[in-house]
Amino acid sequence: MENAHGTLVLIRHGQSQWNLENRFTGWVDVPLSPLGIEEATRAGEILKSYGFKFDHGFASALTRAQETLRIILEVTGQTDLPVDYDQALNERMYGDLQGLNKAETAQKFGDEQVHIWRRSYDVPPPNGESLKMTGERVLPYYQANILPRLLAGEKIIIAAHGNSLRSLVKELDHISDAEIPEVNIPTGVPALYLLDAAGNVLEHHYLETVKGP
Repeated sequence: MENAHGTLVLIRHGQSQWNLENRFTGWVDVPLSPLGIEEATRAGEILKSYGFKFDHGFASALTRAQETLRIILEVTGQTDLPVDYDQALNERMYGDLQGLNKAETAQKFGDEQVHIWRRSYDVPPPNGESLKMTGERVLPYYQANILPRLLAGEKIIIAAHGNSLRSLVKELDHISDAEIPEVNIPTGVPALYLLDAAGNVLEHHYLETVKGP
């Protein structure tokens, strides 16, 4: 788009080992699964096909996001890209649910309660964070460290997590508290945001396939 100023690519890490095992992960530092490695590689191939050359990268303090970004940068030939890592971009902290199997947790507490803990905007699980609380650390970090680069016209990639990215997307796309529970961020699929000089979103969509010649 001709009026685009900053370019932002969001990528949720590829499937982790605990995603595979259907366990609440949160801040537990688990690795990518073999499928997660494939998803990150595929994301890199998609971005390479579009010719993306980034100016700066950001990732959470957790291995699965960092590995996803590392693989993408290897595939795109940008291993020298400067990258900042910060726990402000970490997944939502699931508190007492971390490490528990999601199906077994639903049997113990009931499907409705677990759905509320997982998807509601402002109800945290026991000793954990709600999506609202997650946004209260993600958004200030974005505004202080990432947005200024976008306003300067840079191309930025962020590798993070389903809920930290949901909290950012909620702000970027002006999604209401009532609507955000229905928003899901797929693993390993780059989301492209084009921003104007004021930081407003001009266009956004997922890049799901390799661009043809």
